[in-house]
Amino acid sequence: MSKEDRIFDIFNILLIVIISLLVIYPLYFIVIASISDPNLIYSGKVWFFPKEITFEGYERIFRDSKIWIGYKNSIIYTVIGTIVNVALTLMAAYALSRKDLYGRNALMFVLMFTMFFSGGLIPTYLVVKDLGLLNTMWAMILPKAVAVWNVIVAKSFFENTIPNELLEAAKIEGCSNTKFFMKIVLPLSKPIVAVMVLFYAVGNWNSYFDALIYLNNENLYPLQLILRNILIQNEAATQMVRDVGSLAAQQRISELIKYGVIIIASVPLLIVYPFVQKYFVKGVMIGGVKG
Repeated sequence: MSKEDRIFDIFNILLIVIISLLVIYPLYFIVIASISDPNLIYSGKVWFFPKEITFEGYERIFRDSKIWIGYKNSIIYTVIGTIVNVALTLMAAYALSRKDLYGRNALMFVLMFTMFFSGGLIPTYLVVKDLGLLNTMWAMILPKAVAVWNVIVAKSFFENTIPNELLEAAKIEGCSNTKFFMKIVLPLSKPIVAVMVLFYAVGNWNSYFDALIYLNNENLYPLQLILRNILIQNEAATQMVRDVGSLAAQQRISELIKYGVIIIASVPLLIVYPFVQKYFVKGVMIGGVKG
C-alpha cells in the first residue's frame, strides 16, 4: 500500500469510529443513567460508568399495571399488524411484478400518487370513524396496512429474482398462481420477507401518533403512548411515585423511571434484530436496484 492509501484508510477508520461513538454513546448513557443516582447525573459526574447503582426505577416500572398493559398492547399491535402488512405488501408487489397483469401501470400510478398526496388527517379520521374502528385494535393496523415504498422495493425484488421461466415451468406442471406464490415465490424470497418484517415491526412498535388520534381507552394504549406520557406529560411517572413523600424524592425517582422505560421499550427490537440482520442488506440491495 502506498502512503496515500494508508492515510486514506486511517482517515476512514477514524471517521467510522467517531460516527459510531456519536451513535452508541447516547444509547449507552441512557442505560447507565437508568441505574445511577439522578443527582449525580445532574451534577455531571456520570459519564462512562454508573454511580451509586439503584434499580428502584425498574422496580416501580414493573409494579405499574399500565406498563404491562402497554407492553401487551404493543406486542399485539406489532405481531398482528406486521403479519397484515407483510402479507398485503408481498401479494401486491408480486402481482404488480407480473407483466401479464392487466392495467398494472395504472395501478402502480395510483399507488405512487398516494406517496405524494394524501387526504390529510381530518378526512382520514372521518373514514376511520365511519368504519367503526375508533377505540379498537384495528384502528392501529388497517389505516397503515400497506406502505407504498415497501411495495416498490418488494416489486423490484420479485422482478429481479423470480424469472418468468420458473412460472412457465410451474404452469406446465399444473401449478396455479396462488400455489406458485405460496410454494415457490415465498421460499425464494426470505431476504425481502425479513426486510419487510423488520421495517413494519419497527414502525408498528414505535407507533404512537395513531393511538393518540384514534384511541381514548387507556386499556388500548400501546407502550409508546404511555412512554410519551411519562416523558412529556409526566402522568404515569407521577402515579408511580405517589407513595414518596418529598417532592425532591419524587423528581429523583421520576428521572429513573423515564430512563428505565426507554430501555424497556427498546429491548424487544434489540432481541429481534439479530435474527433478521443477515437478510437485511441483501434484501434492500436486491429490492432497491433494478436491472
